[in-house]
Amino acid sequence: MPIKFILYLLITPLTILALSSLNINQIFKKNKVLEARLFYFFLALSIIYLVTNFIYDCATFSKII
Repeated sequence: MPIKFILYLLITPLTILALSSLNINQIFKKNKVLEARLFYFFLALSIIYLVTNFIYDCATFSKII
């Protein structure tokens, strides 16, 4: 199993846990639940992608992997 896939599996629950502490409903207008959920979903995907690639690049650069 590639190391990047394992990193994705490890980072995903941590990102969801961290984002669950945010109250993003205050940013959106009332009755805009779908938009708030889409924003949350894309925000989670982007953070997961960025953190995983950062860790992988740091590990690759320092020759740990």
